[in-house]
Amino acid sequence: MPELPEVETVRAGLQAHVAGRTVGSVEVLHERAIRRHALGAADFTGRLAGVRIEAARRRGKYLWLELSHGEAVLAHLGMSGQMLVQPGDAPDEKHLRVRVRFADDGPELRFVDQRTFGGLALDDLVQTDGEALPGTIAHIARDPMDPRFDPAAAVQALRSRRTEIKRALLDQTLVSGVGNIYADEALWRARLHGTRPTDRLTTTQGKAVLEAATDVMSAALRAGGTSFDALYVNVNGQSGYFDRSLDAYGQEGLPCGRCGTAIRREPFMNRSSFSCPRCQPRPRTRR
Repeated sequence: MPELPEVETVRAGLQAHVAGRTVGSVEVLHERAIRRHALGAADFTGRLAGVRIEAARRRGKYLWLELSHGEAVLAHLGMSGQMLVQPGDAPDEKHLRVRVRFADDGPELRFVDQRTFGGLALDDLVQTDGEALPGTIAHIARDPMDPRFDPAAAVQALRSRRTEIKRALLDQTLVSGVGNIYADEALWRARLHGTRPTDRLTTTQGKAVLEAATDVMSAALRAGGTSFDALYVNVNGQSGYFDRSLDAYGQEGLPCGRCGTAIRREPFMNRSSFSCPRCQPRPRTRR
């Protein structure tokens, strides 16, 4: 699933190309793409026609289009969802699921999703902590790149959980935006193993890993995100290139950039974790 840098790259593209425009019509080509909209395709398309898109918003890994009538189109990109801005006469993509045409007859917005794990849904905006958020994601915490993010409170929240630090970093109710890739990168930078218990995490270590997450996601954002295949692209269909700068994730067997020890891969929640055995030793087991 795309993480904060990838979603922010898409959000910025949507803000530039669709914010301020009025929807002319919507076409749903695959109903699975709107399965989270319980009232179905006719309701989805009917309620969007004639509505102005006010802005493209994001919190953590979650993206939505704020609408003029007080609702939002919440976009779940899943593993392969793409929000593309295309000329109206461009050939349809093989996995085109939803098409949005605009009243100005300019470029259209297309939701393309090969694996159909993602989707779009209309959601009410609710006031949460001084901001309007789609109700479905109102419980999501702020992310480290949010101007109102409170690092001290986030460290306290991490340390209060009885779990492992990597699991805590992936808990979007504690800190949002961090997924498997940037968790491994932040832990490598902070020299912490992902299995370190959070209740044994010092305040200094907690601060260090959050600062590392902020730094690595900022660098990834400048590179347009991380693309391991052609599935993650920005609104113009271009891939990010931060995969060339990864220090831990996906680097199994390659030398650590600090000490030269081969990066190891370990199973983690049906996925994988990557770390340096020397720089990030496993924590000692409690007796």
